[in-house]
Amino acid sequence: MLNFSKCHSILITGANRGLGLEMVRHLLSTPERPKKIIATARNPDAAEDLQALAKSHPEVHVVTLDVTSDVSVNDAVQAVKSIVGADGLNCLINNAAINIHCDLDTVTRDVMMKTYESNTVAPLFVTKAFLPLLREAAGQGSGMGIHRSAVINVSSILGSVQLNWGEMGAPKLYAYRPTKSALNMITRSLAVDLEAEGILCVALHPGWVRTDMGGADADMSVEESISSVLPVICGLTEKDHGGFVSYNGKTLPW
Repeated sequence: MLNFSKCHSILITGANRGLGLEMVRHLLSTPERPKKIIATARNPDAAEDLQALAKSHPEVHVVTLDVTSDVSVNDAVQAVKSIVGADGLNCLINNAAINIHCDLDTVTRDVMMKTYESNTVAPLFVTKAFLPLLREAAGQGSGMGIHRSAVINVSSILGSVQLNWGEMGAPKLYAYRPTKSALNMITRSLAVDLEAEGILCVALHPGWVRTDMGGADADMSVEESISSVLPVICGLTEKDHGGFVSYNGKTLPW
């Protein structure tokens, strides 16, 4: 049974479409949902589906957030602080990312840097900015999990160095793959630094999903992915801290 009732607040970046939007939808369909679902989008006015959900569900709070802009991130922190108050933020899901398809012949320095900024640097600095609110929540509980304080970085199996061989080496994504490998290292580093404060840190592979990023040939629909991902997130504990887990709950190789 999916039970987020002990997670009073959850923040999802990149919630205007794809996996982020489906997370919001799925949480709203769950009776034991968080009291406050904070959904961010770079341009909320254009996020019509998300705005429609917010209008019909008062627990959904839409916040403007461009994860690559320090000004936007700081403004979002203030907005979220006013929403969660003294309870702090229980769960941050760094979901926003980009994928610019390029192989060895087409990859450019600009594409590499742009992808790295969005997929690796941004989750780190978003997490850093929200740490005071995550710490506020961590100080009010015990154990590890979304009931207390957690950072979930949406990674990818394509970031696994060990699995980038044979059939799994087929996707020639010279920009995307290393950004997820680096995000995994950031997740582990955060886990080392935040363990003593009880803040859970996990890298999560949501599956190969039919989204604008994943493409039409992917294995799973967004509904199939998120219906598996959310129970995994819900059940994360100390044993998963600093880990790299899949949508089915299995541990993935680095």
